[in-house]
Amino acid sequence: MLRFLTAGESHGPVLTAILDGLPAGVPLSAEDINRDLERRQQGYGSGGRMNIERDTVHLTSGIAAGKTTGAPIALAVENRDYKNWREKDIEPLTTPRPGHADLTGAIKYGYRDLRLALERASARETTMRVAAGAVCKRFLSAFGIVIGGYVTQIGDVIAALDADQAYDERLRLAEASDVRCPDPQTAERMHEAIHAAKVAKDTLGGVIEVVALNVPAGLGSHVQFDRRLDGRIVAAMVSVHAMKGAEIGSAFENAGKRGSEVHDEIGLRDDGTLYRRSNRAGGLEGGITTGEPIVCRVAMKPIATVMASLGSVNLATGKEEQTVYERSDFCATPRAVPILEAMMALVIADALIEKLGGDSIDEMRPRFETLRRARLEDLPMDNVEWRFGYPI
Repeated sequence: MLRFLTAGESHGPVLTAILDGLPAGVPLSAEDINRDLERRQQGYGSGGRMNIERDTVHLTSGIAAGKTTGAPIALAVENRDYKNWREKDIEPLTTPRPGHADLTGAIKYGYRDLRLALERASARETTMRVAAGAVCKRFLSAFGIVIGGYVTQIGDVIAALDADQAYDERLRLAEASDVRCPDPQTAERMHEAIHAAKVAKDTLGGVIEVVALNVPAGLGSHVQFDRRLDGRIVAAMVSVHAMKGAEIGSAFENAGKRGSEVHDEIGLRDDGTLYRRSNRAGGLEGGITTGEPIVCRVAMKPIATVMASLGSVNLATGKEEQTVYERSDFCATPRAVPILEAMMALVIADALIEKLGGDSIDEMRPRFETLRRARLEDLPMDNVEWRFGYPI
């Protein structure tokens, strides 16, 4: 239902995105998007590129009088660094850097200079994911759905978060931290770990937790593999540069437990509402939302560009040699939070549009109010025997 494409190179003149499928009538301004673009550029451990760029979006299609029209939305962000490359003779890059798409890109496309892979494979592309995701956040906010994220680990420093702490409080505290960790004491230790990696001319990765709050039950489906919402979320998360793993809820911890310790028991409130006594499933069962917060944890590898050279082979000379350093972050984990939020927003918005149907937000609102909820009155049971009845 909802589609988006990005285009542009890391050092090219402009980055572009087209978002297609958003309904008409969603209030939208450039500032709604610029807030998240600014967040993407902030975080302790950032490299020199963020001192050059000041990302702001240009909306060139799909908006009229401050609202979406239902037509494809076109977004563009200028690369300020392009002026430093426009008239520059670019030195050949023939030694692939481990951890990048240099070598795999050359094998795939037959590039005769590895920079052609670098330019498109660069995480600079995520600028436009954040822009498209910010549009989806604006749409979701019309239904009270909130998307947020925070850092729970950098290197070997792990936050011991209070399990009873409300998610909105975690998100508030995370935004007050330049490592986006909701625990101030852990944040200080993360600072120290990033600084130590910088001194050692090395990089660090980490773990980010992304949540979607107030998502209604019943989004997604169990009937086909590509309609399972947990699969779509995980795929979206690991599609982001440097993300190498994702779990829904406490999946890997659950793998070491017995079933009686894992599954979320169902209870009944006095008003007839069904609820879960825990949320180890991360808000999804059978590929369908349960109404509990959707929780996805994502593992980010250390940035592959390290100041300390790594061993490689010069494809032009056929000789082994060390890689040459190119400007990069020392730890991009804090900056990755709004990127992963954007991908969550894109997936949830797509699932909600699929569920509600309609071409405008005004058509969708009354349908949203009549969605089936986890209530006894919404779930009448025939309670009689039956047969499949296939004539086979």
